[in-house]
Amino acid sequence: MNERRTTNILLLIIALPVVFYVLNLLSFIFIPLIFSMFIALLFWPLMRWLRKKKVSKIISLLIVVVIIAVFFKLLGEVIHLSSKEILASENNLFEKAETKLENLITPLESFFGIERVEGVSITMHYFQAIDISKTFGSTVDIIGNTISMTLMTFFFVILLLAESLNFQKILHSTILRKEFSSMKVFMRIEKDIITFIKVKFIISFFTGLGFTLACYYFDVSFPIFWGLFAFAINFVQMIGSIISVVLLSLFAFVELDPTSTLLFFILAITLVQVVMGGILEPIFMGKSFSINVITILIMLMFWGFIWGVPGMILSIPITVFIKIILEQFKKTKVIADLMSGSELIPIKNKIEN
Repeated sequence: MNERRTTNILLLIIALPVVFYVLNLLSFIFIPLIFSMFIALLFWPLMRWLRKKKVSKIISLLIVVVIIAVFFKLLGEVIHLSSKEILASENNLFEKAETKLENLITPLESFFGIERVEGVSITMHYFQAIDISKTFGSTVDIIGNTISMTLMTFFFVILLLAESLNFQKILHSTILRKEFSSMKVFMRIEKDIITFIKVKFIISFFTGLGFTLACYYFDVSFPIFWGLFAFAINFVQMIGSIISVVLLSLFAFVELDPTSTLLFFILAITLVQVVMGGILEPIFMGKSFSINVITILIMLMFWGFIWGVPGMILSIPITVFIKIILEQFKKTKVIADLMSGSELIPIKNKIEN
């Protein structure tokens, strides 16, 4: 028995890197598939309700397609407004940025004894090694990959909702052998993931709205763009909120004079993030799938390494799914408890006693 157990552990150690390598290699398939599974979870309650009302499957799928199309239409209108706002701007941002950089870097150059050719701008001197053609090419590739993955995700969502792939039956046939257990776990996964996506969407929406209103009030350019950016980047757990505040603060530093106005603007957008992400989000999430900060950071870095930005967005839903599955078995329940931090409570109680 000990030899068999040792063999199984060694096989697992060998198999895991291979699995992760395959996930990375075939990311163009797995990322849309995982995205589509979580999106389909949002529409499964609607599909069940329509089925109870004896609505045909084709009409139900058409309703879902219309809802998704309306969402993308609204998103496209917001992006269009943001792009019009940027194109219509007459602010000389590059000149302002050059002046601010000049005031900041010149004293540092004098202090460290760095010599710069007279008449050469700071951006030309320090950023001349950047290959614009490569940067533009990579941007085009990112846009192309995003469009193709979006179309694949939409295709997978329709297949999942048409029950070409039954997630509950897959759980029953692979992980959970008992039909009642698989159904119970599936319903819990559906409930927790839907709660997460809804709360994250609402919090991100009001975070973006808060950024937009702050930009309007303090007269910072491109308020719609910054609101849209804060909304999108907020889906990256923990890191997204920091990135949005830092980038908007740097942009405001270029536009606004370094006075109390700039300070109050930075405090305003920081307060928006603290209230939305630090107070309201944990309250609305509740304790249904509590995961400690260490687990979130580890999974964020791990899935970010495997799949990049999409992996960072998917890291929490995937972690919730893994934690629920681990809770179903006695041998792995300890790991699930450690992921949530609940295992630390009885240990602390034993020490105190």
